[in-house]
Amino acid sequence: MEFCNAVRAKVKEGCEEEYLEINKSFENLPGQKISRLFKTGDRTYCYIGIWESEEAIAAQRDAMIANLDKMRHVLEELSPELGVTDPVSGTVVLDYEG
Repeated sequence: MEFCNAVRAKVKEGCEEEYLEINKSFENLPGQKISRLFKTGDRTYCYIGIWESEEAIAAQRDAMIANLDKMRHVLEELSPELGVTDPVSGTVVLDYEG
């Protein structure tokens, strides 16, 4: 069963170009079917990943943290509780494609 993750982040003022360049350097990880980054507002972005399964995303957790570490310096803290990202994930329950 497919699994999805979403990560919300806010980029520091003047760092959007660097943030986008860092993201362009990433490729889909093993088990990752779809990867999208979209702008949601002023310096705010959301990343969406679709995975083959919950096990597939779990196997890539260290790689995802390593990718975040490459961009952490251009992200604003969202809150003391969240840090620089607001991640969520879960099982895909509806697929509207085709």
